[in-house]
Amino acid sequence: MQYKGFSVEKLQVAAFDWDNTLVCSREALVYSINQILPLYGLPAWEEVKNRRDRNLSFRDNFPRIFGNKAEEAYEKYRQVYLKYAPRFLKTADAAPDVLHFLQSKGVKIIVVSNKDRFLFDFELPLLYDSNLFVRTVCGHEAAKDKPFPEQLEFAAAGLADEITPDKVWMIGDSPMDSRCALAAGAKAVRIGHPIWDTAEEAESDAVSFVTDFKLFLRILREQNACGTGQNI
Repeated sequence: MQYKGFSVEKLQVAAFDWDNTLVCSREALVYSINQILPLYGLPAWEEVKNRRDRNLSFRDNFPRIFGNKAEEAYEKYRQVYLKYAPRFLKTADAAPDVLHFLQSKGVKIIVVSNKDRFLFDFELPLLYDSNLFVRTVCGHEAAKDKPFPEQLEFAAAGLADEITPDKVWMIGDSPMDSRCALAAGAKAVRIGHPIWDTAEEAESDAVSFVTDFKLFLRILREQNACGTGQNI
């Protein structure tokens, strides 16, 4: 497969999804939610997850799963997650190397995630140097979350003079990430496989698919071998 269009010469902002993109968190999430579901007479996550709306974040799906007990259930989930997640969480292989490479080229790196801010702030220092990111935006902090463009637009405001595919990239694992990118006018990069095994959608021609961060790093180095690539 030929990979094209990864020159960072004009790139101003690289926006990354968090869960299952920069961070391997699925195991922590599934373990934690499976401690809560039996308290409400519900089956394991592998069955319950079919109730979710794929256009909503994990947290925003709680009313669909727990009904009027959603707020209470989410707080219980959050406490379990805080206790047990550190034993499961890890950075995606070569993801820190990609971030350091982009930072060395003068690219501003941001996080655009639908994750709960409280949990994100808990996880970040366990996994990454916060100085890598010039901005982090979490769920409910923009007018609308992914897959709507408002979250990326809000996150990139003041960091890019305009959102175009050569100036702003959105890198994530799911159709939710790529739909957000395309709606905002950014380059959509899909890396790895979606955490919830979401079926591929009819957007593949507009999305750059990359297997993993190791390959992404190799592509970036190959296509940006000449010059400094610094944004001025």
